[in-house]
Amino acid sequence: MAVIEVDKGSGFCFGVTTAIRKAEEELDNTGHLYCLGDIVHNTAEVERLANRGLETITHEQLEHLHDVKVLLRAHGEPPETYETARRNRIDIIDATCPVVLKLQQRINATFTAAEAGKPSPQIVIYGKRGHAEVLGLVGQTQGRATVIENIDELDKIDYTRDIYLYSQTTKSVQEFGRIVEEIKRRVGEGVTFRSFDTICRSVANRIPQIREFASQHELILFVSGAKSSNGRILFAECKDANPNSYLISGEGDIDPSWLEGKERIGICGATSTPRWLMQRVSDAVQKLTES
Repeated sequence: MAVIEVDKGSGFCFGVTTAIRKAEEELDNTGHLYCLGDIVHNTAEVERLANRGLETITHEQLEHLHDVKVLLRAHGEPPETYETARRNRIDIIDATCPVVLKLQQRINATFTAAEAGKPSPQIVIYGKRGHAEVLGLVGQTQGRATVIENIDELDKIDYTRDIYLYSQTTKSVQEFGRIVEEIKRRVGEGVTFRSFDTICRSVANRIPQIREFASQHELILFVSGAKSSNGRILFAECKDANPNSYLISGEGDIDPSWLEGKERIGICGATSTPRWLMQRVSDAVQKLTES
């Protein structure tokens, strides 16, 4: 009989856990709450909370709401969102992750110093363009920050101006290091370059842990939502450590042929993957291996 193990280190990070706890507390009290954007990049968890009364809205819909409560998810929001809430008398339940909030404040401080008449640095953010967290970070600079997604986009930077480099909290530490070294190589004489490793270590530290977990099993089922950038990063690490790894969104994606002859099966997931969903996958695997 196959040994099936759910990775103890997988599941929601602190920021997501806090956001969901705050949502559930309000739903317990009132039965309804608006959330600006998906509370987490996992369809199954979004649907679970929607069934409890959590209504996901867009920024456009926010403009037309008045005198209601709205949850801001862990990814954070730009200043314009808070201004809309103030104008429309919206009661904000702020679940911005403390790590993201600190990063927003650092970027805003750099930008504000420039606005106050000091030398204007070029603020560069290593992150996924259009990602909720990155939109919030760019918003701290009135939309002036340059976003680079990878080392191939470094030509977007002006190397004759001072450069302040920050990172989205869930990016790869190794890739950030490569970007830093390449920018150092390119900067012009007399140009100040400062880099700030703002990657969340509680997320980054999952990479060595999840690689070790993947290497200990014959088969890995990595459970993640399609929208999760963290999920894509961690799955790539799984796949590299164990080529016999498959990305699934739930138990319905399991191909029974993957399980044939496997004695050690591991189930893991992203920081946006609920543990109840990984357990459901485990239960499905158990049934399939017993049939």
